[in-house]
Amino acid sequence: MAKAEKDVLAKAGAWAFLIGIVVAVVVGIFWERWIEGSSAAAYISGFLAVLGLIVGIIAFFGLGTITREEIPNFLIAALVIVGIGATATLFGMVPLIGWLFEGVATTLAVFIAPAAGLLAIRAIWDIGKD
Repeated sequence: MAKAEKDVLAKAGAWAFLIGIVVAVVVGIFWERWIEGSSAAAYISGFLAVLGLIVGIIAFFGLGTITREEIPNFLIAALVIVGIGATATLFGMVPLIGWLFEGVATTLAVFIAPAAGLLAIRAIWDIGKD
């Protein structure tokens, strides 16, 4: 693969990651009030998951913003984010602001999980081939 193609993929990965984080946080803020339970929820979740998959695929091949050396740190952070997202409904019990934490944690987990899954496979592959 030519250097120009690698640079384009690296920029695409960086943009996908940035867009995914921003969309997840913004959508998470409005999740419970306007989105959850609507037909838009499935489309937004799908969009976030596809962006996470794109980030994961690009990073899987070592072309994105997540370098090989950063994969262990990313996986630890992703594990925490996905774990928080899995228990996000508990945030809903917090008076006044719990709904905000619940939405943001959920949408971030939906975005990060596909990338984490692919990079976990990559990490297992790297360990197994040595």
